[in-house]
Amino acid sequence: MRLERYWGVGPKTAETLRDSLGEEAAVAAIESADVRALVDAGVPRGRATRVLRRANGEAAMDLFGTPDARDVYDDLLDLAAGYAVTDHAADRVRVLTPLASDERREDRLDDVIEARDAWASLDDADREAVLSAFAEYDDAGGTDRAAVECALALRAAGLRGGTFAALDGLDEDALREAADALAALSGEGVAAGADERLDRLRERADSARDLADSAYDVVETVRERGARDADAFQSAVVEYVAGETGLDRGRVQSAAPDEAVDSADFVGATLRTLAGELEADAEERAEAVRADLEADVEAAGADVAGVVDAVADIAVLLSLGRFAAAHGLSRPVLGGDGVAVADARNLLLSGEVQPVTYGVGDHSLDITAPDGDRVSVLTGANSGGKTTLLETLCQVVVLASMGLPVPAEAAEIGRFDAVVFHRRHASFNAGVLESTLKSVVPPLVGEGRTLMLVDEFEAITEPGRAADLLNGLVELTVDRGAVGVYVTHLAADLSPLPAAARVDGIFAEGLTNDLELLVDYQPRFGVVGKSTPEFIVSRLVANASDRAVRQGFEELASAVGEEAVQRTLSDAEWTAREK
Repeated sequence: MRLERYWGVGPKTAETLRDSLGEEAAVAAIESADVRALVDAGVPRGRATRVLRRANGEAAMDLFGTPDARDVYDDLLDLAAGYAVTDHAADRVRVLTPLASDERREDRLDDVIEARDAWASLDDADREAVLSAFAEYDDAGGTDRAAVECALALRAAGLRGGTFAALDGLDEDALREAADALAALSGEGVAAGADERLDRLRERADSARDLADSAYDVVETVRERGARDADAFQSAVVEYVAGETGLDRGRVQSAAPDEAVDSADFVGATLRTLAGELEADAEERAEAVRADLEADVEAAGADVAGVVDAVADIAVLLSLGRFAAAHGLSRPVLGGDGVAVADARNLLLSGEVQPVTYGVGDHSLDITAPDGDRVSVLTGANSGGKTTLLETLCQVVVLASMGLPVPAEAAEIGRFDAVVFHRRHASFNAGVLESTLKSVVPPLVGEGRTLMLVDEFEAITEPGRAADLLNGLVELTVDRGAVGVYVTHLAADLSPLPAAARVDGIFAEGLTNDLELLVDYQPRFGVVGKSTPEFIVSRLVANASDRAVRQGFEELASAVGEEAVQRTLSDAEWTAREK
């Protein structure tokens, strides 16, 4: 029952692993986070990934206090895995989990930043050489021989030190001999082409076995050549077999029986004996050749074993380094009792993204965001980036928890035991409210330090009661010594906030000449943001092609302030003329 003790390994999965790998090998694959071994054994890749995450970091996975937080974690690792240089490296990236100590996080950050810089320093030719070496390693199935040849290719590209330091000082000549020997060793046997004498023996044994399997055809062929009496027939058989197998007459003659019932018996006995002797000779030669090849591998033994591990580790680090380089990720400061970022970007947004500077909790980062508030209540324009900011903060904290660089020019990240990220879910019923409270409250009141990132709580209950609940969550966050950012449109309905809480705002500034909402995504601290519905209504008025629909939007314009709507439309029109 050893396999069933692992999270996610039920009777069916355990049976699959036992049948394919055996108990001990399956346990070893799980303990070493070997996704490839489990997938090759028949376990679906998604399940294998989940099993290995839990097996190698079950306690660490408790960091993700809500499904939305786990979704951010999954999305980040999928994004990072897209920069993997091998399939196995992609699998290892996908099973990364938060690390238990700041020391381990700092160590991984050291390695990944070094790999990022190493990749960034390569010119196009060297990058192509690296990717080609790992592609060939992947195509060969990641075997020991493939690892040795990959290491030699990386050395040939002149890659030394830093991320590639594990390959420094290798005996390249010994490794080349080992690579040739590994190429010749095929499973439990010796590959064709490894030894000319062995190849000849195998060819002759195959020829003799083919003849033995068609002995009656041999009898007919020899008879057709005119052999009539027994002696002449036996002599002709020996002559024919020697010609077909490339053996001399004496070797064939030695396999012939002293007595035979008839011609068919003579031919069959001769060929069976000859085939058996030749196969035995080939096996004996194969054992001798195998011993010599294994000696060549053993001569470079420590290097080969080290290279196999080193190439796999380099592939993972280089994959993470490529991810960091592609997205301009930087090293965060692990410390403080909050979250602070300068010029942070959301990794899941495409196109041009306005960087955002923000902070909550205690931090020492030199930014304009206040320091010391336990909670911020974020308000402001629809489509103003409030949810995106929450997700960005979640991304930063999750990446830092795994010892990975973050999408910001600078960041200071405190240590959290739970991240409660809750997206806006527009389902207005008691069941959703109950499930949401069950999701966000237990991590907040549990042991350890919690980060609360909650989006538009009012979307799941009536506004008046939502304001009361939100007040309660803010106060609970402060009382429990947690850190939180709560997005809401109900700032005006909230009771006075605790002294350790503040209100921030995001503002829409107008419409572009294409009537797109123009938003300053950088929050303003200590200010309630505005939803500015006149901008939305202005766009609807301008884009309405149906006359009646346009009139309806114009009536709405009078409700939100017709003058503001007309001014917005005039500003957009004026900007368009200027361009």
